[in-house]
Amino acid sequence: KRHNYVRKVAETAVSLFIANDKPNVTGLILAGSADFKSELSGSDMFDPRLQTKVLKLVDVSYGGENGFNQAIELSQECLANVKFIQEKKLIGKYFDEISQDTGKYCFGVEDTMKALDMGAVETLIVWENLDVMRITLKNHQTEEERVIHIRPDDEQDKTLFMDGGVELEVLEKMALIEWFANNYKTFGATLEIITDKSQEGSQFCKGFGGVGASSGTKLTFSPFEVFDHHYEK
Repeated sequence: KRHNYVRKVAETAVSLFIANDKPNVTGLILAGSADFKSELSGSDMFDPRLQTKVLKLVDVSYGGENGFNQAIELSQECLANVKFIQEKKLIGKYFDEISQDTGKYCFGVEDTMKALDMGAVETLIVWENLDVMRITLKNHQTEEERVIHIRPDDEQDKTLFMDGGVELEVLEKMALIEWFANNYKTFGATLEIITDKSQEGSQFCKGFGGVGASSGTKLTFSPFEVFDHHYEK
């Protein structure tokens, strides 16, 4: 039975981590609370192409997600370049700025856009699943253009596309994250796309709207004026 389990795990590893006859990962961490990880790594059933990718064997005290997170914590040196670790460090540094009240940060769509326009953003941080649309509108009577940021569901609210009884023309509509990706270099910023898989990432997405920025200088507007009324849930 044990033999069959080793074979099954080894086969599953191949299906997950071998693509086009070569590993699709730069490294593997084998973690567990007993000796199975050692047995797997030394087994001739474990694909040799993956054996060469094993960076570390880790003893963990838990199963499931807690064990997975503990394995990451215990393997930080090996995983220094893995995005998950980079993400935790990035957002951790951002949270440090907030806790120290340095003023060198902002969050929310509108304040982040203000900071970009000021040329004050060093690092733009955006959740990969940010559900905000950037829409450019034009009033043909006044020739004025304006930009609004709304959630897709709010597109049904026709009042957002009116100005004093005049229906506004939609000149451009795109996902805000796409606009960021196309334009961040124009503002001299770096762009970091993050997930909500880490504790820090989840807190950033749920508590800060999934978009924010850090600055090298203190920002003059209030960082607590987070969303305009188009963006509030």
